[in-house]
Amino acid sequence: MSGILVLHAGLDDGSLWRKPADLLAARYPVEVPCRLQYRPDRGPAVTIEDEVTETLAAAERMGGEVMLVGHSSGGVVALEALRAGPFAGAVLYEPPVITGTTLGGDTTRRARAAMARGKTAKAMRTFFTEVIKIPGWQAAAGALAVALMPRLRALAPRQLDDLAAIDALGNRLGDYANIQAPVVLLGGDQSPAHLGERMDALERVLPHHTRVLMRGQGHTANHRAPDQLARIILEHADRVLS
Repeated sequence: MSGILVLHAGLDDGSLWRKPADLLAARYPVEVPCRLQYRPDRGPAVTIEDEVTETLAAAERMGGEVMLVGHSSGGVVALEALRAGPFAGAVLYEPPVITGTTLGGDTTRRARAAMARGKTAKAMRTFFTEVIKIPGWQAAAGALAVALMPRLRALAPRQLDDLAAIDALGNRLGDYANIQAPVVLLGGDQSPAHLGERMDALERVLPHHTRVLMRGQGHTANHRAPDQLARIILEHADRVLS
């Protein structure tokens, strides 16, 4: 049986995909596992390669043809999984692929140092401002929310580990030219500009892709527009899953 496997974004354990997953499940079996990087029982220094191994195992358990959906850093894992295993296709929602030499760089070091001192809000404000590149007031509000909410506060150090894992992976654009599965590159017109530029870079190298832009949406359509997001995913699933 065909199915959809969702690899969620950072600062999440899969919970923020519950609404779109419920909509997808009306037509296909859907799995939204908590990514290895964000599991409470995970070991130290989880790599993208480790996550790919977990993704391939999850797809094998599902059986049949599987389409990947990768959101943000989950999209980077999805790209690597597409190189490693036979997937029917993928929807990649603004994966922050490295287009130069680094994604976090010194920002990761400074944010981790703040986190080690118990300064969760400062660490996340640095991350939101310098990596996600949202306006300062939004970064401050988001960082405060993370620091005050126990579930998010527990995930915050793992978000920085996720960033470090992408940096360790490096610039892989040349390798993605070998991906043969049909891919939808999905973005929002309200997202930070650098995410669109990273999608542009993917569009130049992926041999079989379609670009879709969600009007009035940014990086969190799974929360703000689950119906629209699910509809786009299902359209691609209907094309690639038999």
